[in-house]
Amino acid sequence: MLEFAGKREGNVNTKLHAADPAADIPLCVDVDGTLISTDLLYESAFALLKKNFFAILYFPRWLARGKAYFKQQIADRVDLEVDLLPFNEAFLGYLKEEKARGRTLILATAANVKFAEQLMAHLGIFSGVVASNADVNVSGHRKRQILVDRYGENGFDYAGNARVDLEIWTHARKAILVNPEPGVRREAESRFDIAGLFDSNRSLLQPMIQALRLHQWLKNLLVFVPLLMSHQILDPRLFGQALLAFLAFGFCASSVYLLNDLLDLPSDRRHPRKRNRPLASGTLAIKQGVLLIPILLATALAIAWLLPVGYLWVLILYYLMTLAYSFRLKQVALIDVLVLAGLYTMRIIAGAAATQIMPSFWLLAFSMFLFYSLALVKRYSELLPQQTGNTKVAGRGYWPVDLEGLAQAGLASGFLAVLVLALYVNSDQVASIYTHPEGIWLLCPILLYWINRIWLLTRRGEMHEDPVVFAIRDHRSHWLVLIGGLVLWASI
Repeated sequence: MLEFAGKREGNVNTKLHAADPAADIPLCVDVDGTLISTDLLYESAFALLKKNFFAILYFPRWLARGKAYFKQQIADRVDLEVDLLPFNEAFLGYLKEEKARGRTLILATAANVKFAEQLMAHLGIFSGVVASNADVNVSGHRKRQILVDRYGENGFDYAGNARVDLEIWTHARKAILVNPEPGVRREAESRFDIAGLFDSNRSLLQPMIQALRLHQWLKNLLVFVPLLMSHQILDPRLFGQALLAFLAFGFCASSVYLLNDLLDLPSDRRHPRKRNRPLASGTLAIKQGVLLIPILLATALAIAWLLPVGYLWVLILYYLMTLAYSFRLKQVALIDVLVLAGLYTMRIIAGAAATQIMPSFWLLAFSMFLFYSLALVKRYSELLPQQTGNTKVAGRGYWPVDLEGLAQAGLASGFLAVLVLALYVNSDQVASIYTHPEGIWLLCPILLYWINRIWLLTRRGEMHEDPVVFAIRDHRSHWLVLIGGLVLWASI
């Protein structure tokens, strides 16, 4: 038998054998991890939680009646946008070629029949479906028995990726491997006749790190602000406590980012940039994301346990606020940006709790106005590309007509932050801390310029959707921070 080895489609290594003369042999295709780079059960479960978080209370009762019943109950309550699912494009192209040759393609999946039929209707290349219903979970030996009963021993080819598929390949004529799980490829190649191999050879480390959004940890540098403003940044004990607070907030925030991505899969896939996120694109499996969430959260709580109890309570409150934001509040106009601003400010409060340095009224007022402006920058830049028509923006509580109001509110809030800074410079508190407090006045025009520039670029559509990412990459912002730091140092 001829073999085409080393052929590449995109970044996928593909190995195909020459066309088999027995084109009348049906090809049965698994879905999860094979046809698509995701899992329909996880997709539908998170879609239900997004719709109604308290549905999770029913999960144990549904599972107690069997996995098939569990899948059916979820399928009865949600619909999936199957056209947005991350398909394995190289393998899908192969299936279309086989269909063009006249081969019969069968969708054989453990997913609920509702979703399987939606996939079949969307793709238009499958002639039938073998899928789970309310009574039978079509997985492993059940799927094998159904296929053998229908097509006979060695009467079908089967495409899969998981260890559970080894049992099916034992009774199939030939096997097709699509992104096989660790160890599956080696065992399959030693036992079965392999008709095709589609393996992207992707490393898990890169998408896993990308999903943690480590660049967002820069926001957590705010925990050092109380220490910096009290001029105790060189105290090794307090600095160590602030560093632990920084790490705990980072792990906690990454846990939330993963959960938020799982809840936002459909909307992320519709977004021109967010569709490339690891979970949305399928480069990181949903089950791996689900496993990472409790690990990261437990790590954060373990670190927080080493700090004063007040910090632990702030971290817990932060986590609960982010959960509320992820499940509901992000869809409520104006409340969403108020919560975002509050989450920024909570990092400063957390730093104060970790070091037991009381934040001043001036600091909290300044941070709230500044972060409200930045939260509005984030929301405006997200909504600007979607302002089409006269309809509500998907997943948000805004209409296109609201954009001008958001910009005005953002600018006003930024100017109020500058005003608070000016009043702080003129306060008695500054005179007691700085030798040359008049020098701090230079921070006002610096901040005023930065806020105006941020909003100028935002309204032009040149702002990154996250102002933190923009600040990291923007050289002018770097220079302004350096100049501001020198001004503070010279004023001490």
